[in-house]
Amino acid sequence: MAEELKCMFLTEDISKKIDEHMPPEEVAFDLADLFKVFSDTTRIRIMYALACSELCVNDISVVIGMSQSAISHQLRVLKQAKLVKYRKDGKTVFYSLADDHIHTILNQGLEHVLE
Repeated sequence: MAEELKCMFLTEDISKKIDEHMPPEEVAFDLADLFKVFSDTTRIRIMYALACSELCVNDISVVIGMSQSAISHQLRVLKQAKLVKYRKDGKTVFYSLADDHIHTILNQGLEHVLE
């Protein structure tokens, strides 16, 4: 028979605070998926390049040192996660970070790992 676990220091106030701040399970799932996208070095490098300038696939491939098809694959993942946006100029597609939140996530992550 399993032993019942009892909280040693959890007060009703703390429990209420946790309940108020805990996202619903489906939101937590979406957030975990977002962080999975950040778990790839190539995607991080692409986002840092796009943080500096709007770039086309060819230019990103030169900066990152990978094939255009590999970059296109990673951009597709970043687009699906709504981390990058694009615009067309004739036949050329230019990519940039989706918004300032992405800059913030990158900067805070870097700051954290450099501590």
